[in-house]
Amino acid sequence: MKAVMFEAFNERPKLVRVPDPSPEPHGVVLKVEATGVCRSDWHGWVGHDADIELPHVPGHELAGVIQAIGKDVTKWKVGDRVTVPFVGGCGDCPECHAGHQQVCHHQFQPGFTHWGSFAEYVSIHKADLNLVALPESVSFATAASLGCRFVTSFRAVVDQGKVAAGQWVAVHGCGGVGLAAIMIADALGANVVAVDIADDKLALARSLGAAITINARSVADVSGAVIEASKGGVHVSLDALGHPETCFNSILGLRRRGKHVQVGLMLADHSTPIVPMSRIVAHELEILGSHGMQAHRYDVMMPMILAGKLRPERLVRQKIGLEESIDVLMAMDKFQGAGVTVITRF
Repeated sequence: MKAVMFEAFNERPKLVRVPDPSPEPHGVVLKVEATGVCRSDWHGWVGHDADIELPHVPGHELAGVIQAIGKDVTKWKVGDRVTVPFVGGCGDCPECHAGHQQVCHHQFQPGFTHWGSFAEYVSIHKADLNLVALPESVSFATAASLGCRFVTSFRAVVDQGKVAAGQWVAVHGCGGVGLAAIMIADALGANVVAVDIADDKLALARSLGAAITINARSVADVSGAVIEASKGGVHVSLDALGHPETCFNSILGLRRRGKHVQVGLMLADHSTPIVPMSRIVAHELEILGSHGMQAHRYDVMMPMILAGKLRPERLVRQKIGLEESIDVLMAMDKFQGAGVTVITRF
């Protein structure tokens, strides 16, 4: 099969031919029809993820058709259209038994713990637990955009933030994660304040439901601007970028007893950010994380997509070929362009 592979961190990946994968007894092999290019892939490429063994094929936001199944798989058949969360559970640990596969003790992640979906085929483990059926009306490109950024935002807004109608929500960073969070919070009836440094991303944020936008380069005090816009601070704030500055601003923009949800990854030099602990204690703020979403929670999100209340297809701004993904991946740290880029040609 054709695949994008890198043999050393921070060196240019190559388009190569490698053997097709075989399904594990409990797994399947998918023919990849679409896969997103995400900043998490960039983190892996530069060496921020300890799970990666070289040489490596990246890619974790995917959708496709089952090509082959393992002997122990009972719920799926060849030809089924499916997608999968970027975090898969083992099914045996205490967290999996409690339904929290997104924090499984023995989790797997395509494109990190094993070769991923920047390829014609990809192996997915524990298929009966982790696969999600894809309705015919949802395109492969749309489904691929769900796999990491959209579902992580859904869990951040709905399950962790517990956003309710009429609340104020701030989203710091209007990349794919942030734009998804804005769309979801707006669908729940919240008033959204979007923060970014790029006017084109803020314009897209407004079109997706942001009531107020703030260009962080145009104000001296970002958190103060958020507090003023929300008349006293937001109930829930998301750092959708993953940077010490956006994390700090997100916490400071909360009203008393508000919730900060860390959605953007903070790795390497950013892994131990300074936080305003005196404010957290005095205002009884909550600090939460959001790490993907379980396959069974798609049953809550998918009906909203089918009803048109959520329209993740609006986030897909560019469709590219497999070879083009190399340059896009290497440039992910530059935050160029708005929306989500998806590989649809293999």
